[in-house]
Amino acid sequence: MKLAVVGATGLVGSEILEVLDEHNFPYDELLLVASERSVGKQIEYKGKKHTVIGLADAVAAKPEIAIFSAGGSTSLEWAPKFAEVGTFVIDNSSAWRMDPTKKLVVPEINAKEITASDKIIANPNCSTIQMVLALEPLRQRYGIKRIVVSTYQSVTGTGKAAVDQMMAERAGEVPQMVYPHKIDMNVLPHIDVFQPNGYTKEEMKMINETKKIFGDNSIQVTSTTVRIPTMGGHSEAVNVEFKQDFDLAEVRSLLESAPGVIVQDDPTNFIYPMPITAHKKDEVFVGRLRRDESQPNTLNMWIVADNLRKGAATNAVQIAEYLLEKGLV
Repeated sequence: MKLAVVGATGLVGSEILEVLDEHNFPYDELLLVASERSVGKQIEYKGKKHTVIGLADAVAAKPEIAIFSAGGSTSLEWAPKFAEVGTFVIDNSSAWRMDPTKKLVVPEINAKEITASDKIIANPNCSTIQMVLALEPLRQRYGIKRIVVSTYQSVTGTGKAAVDQMMAERAGEVPQMVYPHKIDMNVLPHIDVFQPNGYTKEEMKMINETKKIFGDNSIQVTSTTVRIPTMGGHSEAVNVEFKQDFDLAEVRSLLESAPGVIVQDDPTNFIYPMPITAHKKDEVFVGRLRRDESQPNTLNMWIVADNLRKGAATNAVQIAEYLLEKGLV
């Protein structure tokens, strides 16, 4: 089986290669694919040197699976070309997420919806993935009426250039600016571009993708997404109103038994999820579980995950694993 990683030289591409290795993902031939400026570069992976190839050569090779992390414009242009030759494309960009003909997949929630005809499969936004994974067992038990989420997102979500800006600022150097303001020792209530309604594109992604993944447009969602000067993962304060009342002990039990979720909720011993401890982990971490005392049937929770892992690379690799497990490849 041929496996292509498109965008192999980027932050998420590098993380995909790490996850493939850790998961012992089976393939016979690995194609590392990038833009023309990276073609011919050598990448050492698992003790072997691989030469980066271009997109046209990758399509001609007809891989069974291609994991894309190369930006929306690349995905819009090239994903259909891969699909035409029979490749399953798992796309990390926002290009296909809200296309009604494409599945938006978090494997633990809705992988069963994938069919042999779904040649382009969308990976949700990183901040959406970790939230819906933690909420899914609670949604199944209590039903969800409304979600209010505020995010605290790592600079790694923007990419290597943003990390370089922050580290240059921290070192007292003059950085190449990626953000409109300094990020080190600062907080930017601004992720992606502002929309006519005053929300950012990132905020609207969380709103719309949550409804699509859950298959329920009746759920009310509002979001404020914030960039903070951290590495390692995204954090979220989530206030969720259920359709019926809940028992906190049962909530904890449901989360503890949920696949891909780890509960860290012992405030007396200062145990709660943090990006620094979620870094390089595949799981979603949940803590600060407490009843909202201002209104009925409402829970407050704190959710953290490595945005390059479950928020991108790990989720994509898990989709590829599902394709193999179900014999679709």
